[in-house]
Amino acid sequence: MRRVSVDIGGTFTDCFVVWDGKYIEAKALTTHHNLALGFNEALSKAYHVLGLELEEILSQVDSVRYATTLGTNALIEHKGPKIGMLVTAGYEATVPLSRARGYGEGLDNMGQQDMPNAQRPDPLVLPHMIRGVRERVDFQGKLVMPLDEDDVRTQIRSLVDLGAEIIVVALVNSVVNPAHEQRIEEILLDEYPSHLLGAIPVILSHQVAGRKGEYVRATSAIVDGYLHSTMYHALSALEQNLRAHRYEKPMLVIHNSGGMAQLNSTDALQTIHSGPVSGIGASEHLAAMAGLGNVVATDMGGTSYDIGIVVDGGIKHYDFNPVIDRWLVSVPMVHLVTLGAGGGSIASYDRMYDTVKCGPESAGSDPGPACYDRGGMKPTVTDADLLLGYLDPQNYAGGSIPLNPRRASAAIEDALCDDLDCSVIEAALLVREKVDDNMANGLFTELRARGYDPKDFTMLAYGGNGPLHCCGIAQNLSIDKILAPPLSSVFSAVGAGNMHQLHIHETSLYMVLYDSNSLKLFDDYERFNEIVADLKEQGTQDLIRQGIPREEICHNLELDLRYGNQLVQTTAVIPKHEMHGVADVLAIIEQFANDYGKRFGEGSQAPEAGIRINTIRVAAFVRHETVQFEDIKPVPEDKRRSPPKPASTRKCYFVGHEGAFETPVWSRSAIEPGVQIEGPAIIASEVTTFLVNPGWKFVAARQGASWFLRA
Repeated sequence: MRRVSVDIGGTFTDCFVVWDGKYIEAKALTTHHNLALGFNEALSKAYHVLGLELEEILSQVDSVRYATTLGTNALIEHKGPKIGMLVTAGYEATVPLSRARGYGEGLDNMGQQDMPNAQRPDPLVLPHMIRGVRERVDFQGKLVMPLDEDDVRTQIRSLVDLGAEIIVVALVNSVVNPAHEQRIEEILLDEYPSHLLGAIPVILSHQVAGRKGEYVRATSAIVDGYLHSTMYHALSALEQNLRAHRYEKPMLVIHNSGGMAQLNSTDALQTIHSGPVSGIGASEHLAAMAGLGNVVATDMGGTSYDIGIVVDGGIKHYDFNPVIDRWLVSVPMVHLVTLGAGGGSIASYDRMYDTVKCGPESAGSDPGPACYDRGGMKPTVTDADLLLGYLDPQNYAGGSIPLNPRRASAAIEDALCDDLDCSVIEAALLVREKVDDNMANGLFTELRARGYDPKDFTMLAYGGNGPLHCCGIAQNLSIDKILAPPLSSVFSAVGAGNMHQLHIHETSLYMVLYDSNSLKLFDDYERFNEIVADLKEQGTQDLIRQGIPREEICHNLELDLRYGNQLVQTTAVIPKHEMHGVADVLAIIEQFANDYGKRFGEGSQAPEAGIRINTIRVAAFVRHETVQFEDIKPVPEDKRRSPPKPASTRKCYFVGHEGAFETPVWSRSAIEPGVQIEGPAIIASEVTTFLVNPGWKFVAARQGASWFLRA
């Protein structure tokens, strides 16, 4: 297997190369003005390890996979085209009203409760650019009012005269009958043919989101349209960069649904958060291969801290209406929580509580933390880590980024020490304590909110800063075992390299499996089978268009079920994809009950309230060869070995401990599987730092995996 995968984050571009059984990891600073430059630099570090040239690698790999935060950045920066929108007449205010909750979407709890200062985000489509067209289809898809085509042409011309660069169409009930949206597309292409210079792209809402809900479907189409040109030009430029270096295959783009597709089969909306989702995919693959059971995936990079849950048994957690930036959308996205806590998170004085505040603002890669010596003036978490002794200023990032402790000290002193009336080291410890507490609280809240106990989970710590902060985070939780996985610093890029080509299609409905009033079981098997078969065929056709033979295509069936009118919804993976009798219905009910009991406790099931299906979801996918992980479980305690002599020592300061510790430092390459090291200790590599806090011990495993266990 020969493969290149890349995850471009806010601070670093991570590259993972598989070359005939060799796994190479490399990092470079992200070049936001031209992402291809950072990609080429990271890849150059990898091909130097192999002793090859860039063209030799790209001409021989089976695929290049790309995960990006470009769409997220474009939304935050409000860099997008002027959008014109067509809706059903009478529904022009649906998007501006935003369910009367748009002021709070995407904010934390404090921000949502601050009603006096509530402000809606700047709209992606201006109110005067939303036009109604005369038509109507009812909730069953039946025609109520035919489409007035002359009115459509008038409204399209009006929007173009006002400067619309893209047209979004979101008509009422178009998911059950898309005929009018499709006809509007035909009219627009007739008015502005694609062969004319300046032809206008058109986004149809039923093609972006397949579930009911007028507002979220409309915002999904708007966000997709807003990102369309940015993603198209940026990804096309990256593909052209690959072509210039002799890569001739289609570039593959990671989706936030947990799969990937060719560029020509990717919607812009599907690329949002694709990097962190890749890390969750890698965590799921590792947990299954290594038999880890339940794991909570935590990715701490330079800009953010991403949390995902992988439960033993293949149950995936999706956000069905995730908030992207400040916009509620309708797209099945692998669930993750993102906190503004990374190595580049800026520390400031919190006057209200007379303490330190960390994030969500980040110094990013340009100018970066103060210690990068690139013009950054504000103190960050990395500056604190440097002053506390955890980082080697001469060998950070393999020596490619020399760190300046004086800059870090000056930044912390200027911003924090006077207000807090403390020394630089005391301020750095407060920064460290605060950022670790923020991440621990986010982790605890996420697990408890979904009905899980932290002590039942293994914590995966990856990303450039994950192994550096994991002990401090777990210190406040009931988690007593942490795994820094193989290739931890580029683990999300590893996940991108492991993705399967996949498309998800779903439909929302009200299907009662068990009616508690009539005491009857569902018996309309033909309806269920037809829906599943149609969703399977849609996914199959998506993959056939990308050159995949029909016989290689596989399908997974998932049902979102709930008891009665409970708000809690549980996803069950159903092995049998058809219903033919009562036994099949009972099998689904039994599986749902088992999954529900594992999640919320046996006995919490409530079949007396009735059982219903809210969503039927089919994932069509084709399996690709994946990275193979070895047995990475820690060796038994009686078989562990003592470490070699440390390479050096450094004075380090730890939260909750007085004074400095003379801390031994090892090179990760010198630590063989089975070696145990008692904390405090530092194990350094070219791409990350493993920090073992007092009260913890480090156990090396195969393939470079590293365990942190409570002593």
